[in-house]
Amino acid sequence: MEKRSNHQKLEKKEIWYIALPLLLLIPLLVNGNQLYGVFKEESSIIYLNLIMQILIVVFTMAIAIHSWLVFSHLLSNQTLYIGGLFFIIALFEIANIVILGSHTMQTSNINMWLHLLMRLCLAIGVLFIILKPKKRLTMNYRIFTYGVSFLFVMSVLFILSRPPMILQPFIENGNWVYIAREKVHLMAAVLQCVTIYILSRYYKKLPKRVMWLIGAAFYLIFSDLLFVFGKDLHGIWDLLALIYQFYAYHLILKAIYYTSVEKPYQQLLKIKQDLEHSQQELRFQAYHDDITQLPNERLLLKTLKEDLHADSEQKAVIAIEIDRLAAISASIGISYSNKMMKLIAERIQAILPPHYFATKLREGQFVVYIDHVQTQEELLQFCFNLKSAMKNPLQVQLFSLNGNLNIGIALHEEGCSGEELLMHAQLAMREASQIPQRFLFYKPCMSEGMADRIIMEQELHKALANHEFYIEYQPQVNLKTGKIESLEALVRWRHPTRGFVPPDVFIPIAEESGLIIPLGKWILETACYQAKSWEAQGLPQMKVAVNLSLGQLFQQDLVQMVEGILQQTGLKPHHLQLEITESMTMNIDQMTQLLHELKALGIQIAVDDFGTGYSSLSYLKDFPIDCLKIDRAFVRNIQHDPNDEALVSMILSMAKHLRFKVVAEGIEEVAQLAFLIEGGCDYIQGYLFSKPLAAEQLTETFKELHSHAEEILDQFKYVEEYII
Repeated sequence: MEKRSNHQKLEKKEIWYIALPLLLLIPLLVNGNQLYGVFKEESSIIYLNLIMQILIVVFTMAIAIHSWLVFSHLLSNQTLYIGGLFFIIALFEIANIVILGSHTMQTSNINMWLHLLMRLCLAIGVLFIILKPKKRLTMNYRIFTYGVSFLFVMSVLFILSRPPMILQPFIENGNWVYIAREKVHLMAAVLQCVTIYILSRYYKKLPKRVMWLIGAAFYLIFSDLLFVFGKDLHGIWDLLALIYQFYAYHLILKAIYYTSVEKPYQQLLKIKQDLEHSQQELRFQAYHDDITQLPNERLLLKTLKEDLHADSEQKAVIAIEIDRLAAISASIGISYSNKMMKLIAERIQAILPPHYFATKLREGQFVVYIDHVQTQEELLQFCFNLKSAMKNPLQVQLFSLNGNLNIGIALHEEGCSGEELLMHAQLAMREASQIPQRFLFYKPCMSEGMADRIIMEQELHKALANHEFYIEYQPQVNLKTGKIESLEALVRWRHPTRGFVPPDVFIPIAEESGLIIPLGKWILETACYQAKSWEAQGLPQMKVAVNLSLGQLFQQDLVQMVEGILQQTGLKPHHLQLEITESMTMNIDQMTQLLHELKALGIQIAVDDFGTGYSSLSYLKDFPIDCLKIDRAFVRNIQHDPNDEALVSMILSMAKHLRFKVVAEGIEEVAQLAFLIEGGCDYIQGYLFSKPLAAEQLTETFKELHSHAEEILDQFKYVEEYII
């Protein structure tokens, strides 16, 4: 609005500039006779006319010279023709002034014919130039056009000074001059009106240039009319006509100057401003993250390089990452992941102290640089504030995501570079993911295992393609029947050089790298194929239990993937049980919808590691859960720890009232089994009955496993027929 207002003000100013000379008409219309008498008596009008004609020569010659000069850059035919036309008018005006000095009747007639011819050439020439299509010419045309203009003027002057017999009566007879004077001026005025009409059609396209040219044509019309109605050749009205003619040439010169000099200069200024703006944008893009608009790693390292050794103040770097970010991003997609990053950045900036410098790294990590650390408690307080700010879930469209942070803090030491300081904070951040507090100060010992972890992450990407993963199955025994009715699928990694790699080592790396998505799909496919294979081999129909990772729960096509695998393998849905951990149930709204969609397929849902999480138990009534699995950590100590004993008893009692089945994990001793049987537990799994076995080994020893289970349970005389 402001720019538009300024533009309107500029147009009004220019309109006043064009219209102001019209005020000269007022004193002439009011006191024309008195003014005429004054000028007539003092003979001043002649000198004023001469001055105006000299000014007209100056301006017309200026237009001709200006067009000559700018043509070399524009090479426009219109520019060249305007220059040639005004070169003719300038030469005619010069001839007029010279002839005006001779006070004879013949020279007076020649002077008038030159004046009429000049006005007619101007009106016709301008109209011709406007109607002529614009095109580019070569430099050779410049000399040719101005040369033709000069020859035309010389020819006219020669004819007027020595007219042929056929033209002599018209040129030497003054009556013809006065007759032609009125008609030529009226004809010129009509042609100028046509010019105004044609120019008005281009006003929206070229408003400023057209405005000047229409103003010039308007004053030429006034000039022609004043010449027609003037009392004599040297009267006050003729003087005003010359003034308006001069002002018209001034406006034409202004229009040409604007088009050839001012407008290109403004365009150059705009290009310069655009370039400066583009440079600023490129600089901003080079040093800022596209998603969060925070400074990026390049600007962080530049700042660290310039600032770390600038003074003796204690400096620190805090590295921040969202827990399981790679798995979440791979599951919800890049668009939602970017929105999540923006929300996190906003929360960090909202609590950022003035002298803290927040940046965003490519890996989805945030880094805060502090150039003046007073105490370590200050840094710890910021970490607490950050964790509090991320306590509420992040709402990204339909997803409600928990922003659990891992935070690493590194204090600058003498001789440590910016890259090393950043790496130390990132190492501390990775180590923080393994502890409940989720934030740590860097210690030198953290660097020792980092290289091995990076190598393992690279090897993990190749392991799936190289078929290094395999699955073992641990039986789950029904305590009511003594039969093996279900098996838990457990993924294993046999590395070609490292040998057996424990799941608690490679699963966290798989989740961080996003490999858990394809790995989880492979586990589900393999387990379903194997369950169907056992059925084909004549073994009793058994349910297979497969763990879902957090990353898979955020996978957009999880339900479609499970349904597709069931159709592909031919396994009946009620023979598949998917297990989620209690910590995954924090997001109740999203989880409820997802579990109901999975349950609609006909599969069973179990909550693994029940009792280890911190979520509300209210989800038990909202989720379509079939089974609770008691974590081995509680079962291990039920004989020695009254708290664990009480907790397990409570879980068994609660499950009974809510009509959930209960599976106890990690059963290794008969005393543990006795307690669970007495408490009414439904299923158990553990080394007391069987360790996890390969599919072939389980097939071969299936009968022996059954016999072993019956022998153990016979001690309690608790075997009875029971259908799940």
